[in-house]
Amino acid sequence: MKTELAILGGGNGGYAAALRAVQLGLDVTLVEKGKVGGTCLHVGCIPTKALLHSADLVESFRKAGDFGVVAQPATVDWPKVLSRKDFVVSKHFKGLSALLKAKGIKVVEGKGRLSSPNTIEVDGSETIEARSVILASGSYARSLPFIEVDGEAFITSDHALSLDSMPQSIIVVGAGAVGLEFASVFASFGAAVTLVEALPRLAPGEDEEVSKEVQRQFEKRNIKVYTGAKVTSAERTEAGATVTLETSAGKEQTLQADRCLIAIGRGPVSDGLGYEESGVKLERGFVVADELCRTGVDGVWAVGDVITQPALNLPFPHFQLAHVAFAEGIRVAEQVARVPGYGPVDYAGVPRATYSFPEIASVGFTEAQAKEAGYSVRTSKLPWAAVGKATILGESAGFVKVVAEKNGPILGVHMVGPRVTELIAEAQLITNWEAYPTEVGALIHPHPTLSEGIGEAILSLAGTPLHR
Repeated sequence: MKTELAILGGGNGGYAAALRAVQLGLDVTLVEKGKVGGTCLHVGCIPTKALLHSADLVESFRKAGDFGVVAQPATVDWPKVLSRKDFVVSKHFKGLSALLKAKGIKVVEGKGRLSSPNTIEVDGSETIEARSVILASGSYARSLPFIEVDGEAFITSDHALSLDSMPQSIIVVGAGAVGLEFASVFASFGAAVTLVEALPRLAPGEDEEVSKEVQRQFEKRNIKVYTGAKVTSAERTEAGATVTLETSAGKEQTLQADRCLIAIGRGPVSDGLGYEESGVKLERGFVVADELCRTGVDGVWAVGDVITQPALNLPFPHFQLAHVAFAEGIRVAEQVARVPGYGPVDYAGVPRATYSFPEIASVGFTEAQAKEAGYSVRTSKLPWAAVGKATILGESAGFVKVVAEKNGPILGVHMVGPRVTELIAEAQLITNWEAYPTEVGALIHPHPTLSEGIGEAILSLAGTPLHR
């Protein structure tokens, strides 16, 4: 089979590239060994948020009496929770499959391997020749080398989405987005949760004040937290999972629970796919790519979770996020189609969202990053307790923090609290358009809304606060 563009992997980066490429008139073939939609749709963003919404409803029922609503005590029908999650995934998988078909994208089911810079072999029996190739093979849930993930005592996020029953107790190793979200789910459904993070704070990629607030609220929910704690050994026992830590104080601590979830990040899917044999450079298994997602092999690009940090002088990592993969796929499709004026993804402007309880959302520089980059920094922090809508919702913990350059534009916005993942889009526009506090301060935010938290925090930077 011959095609103009062949894409290895049908996750967010792969199918976004395919859809943009056909818009630009290219003939596209997409190779996927499983189901199109990748990690995000099947074992990531979508099913996880479906569980989180069920957990949020449980929390709402528990608090209903505070709002004058008499409700029966919330009970969890775990099979029904999973059924609802599966329904959401299935609905969107069918929709995506139909869209790809309607757009004329050829989807080849099977395990693809790059056999040359312009050839993909599928299951060793079918060959696809292409003028251009995009590697979008995605990632997998990593574990520690001395822990055997068995799907029972020791699990990854993949297993956590389909457990046969809710554990009474669980240890979550890793306090990035995945760890925080699953810790929130399990705690809401009644499990005793212990959260372990090797770095000095939870949500280590976020602003330090955000991390402190997240830990405060987690501990208020009776989630046991260990930070600066290194897992030294783990074993399966009759009771479930036993994990030994070296704590931040240098002491040994043994934890026991029904299950242990390993949430220490995601590794690249590249082994055995012929990348190095075709001249593509790998680093710790990740495909090395430049700011335009070029691999250095003519006609071969790579996008999404499989690529390492692009060659950019930024204090930001390459975020393994669905919307980053989307953006990279679109940019590469435009390069393949030779669209004038294409450019790299603005990684500094990527919004980040963690759907834990409390939610976390941020964009741009943290205070520490801005100072390290040489900016003269000023900040403003507004507690949600000062915002009427937050009080109405009964969720007034947390804050909005804005980082700005002195006499300059806004550099970053960092939020922890109610529904902030829905507010980050406005903050993205503010930071990406390099708006000044006075410019944003002149805009009107509707009352009463949570968006007023952003407006009031920025009014303070503009020197015209109303409620301070």
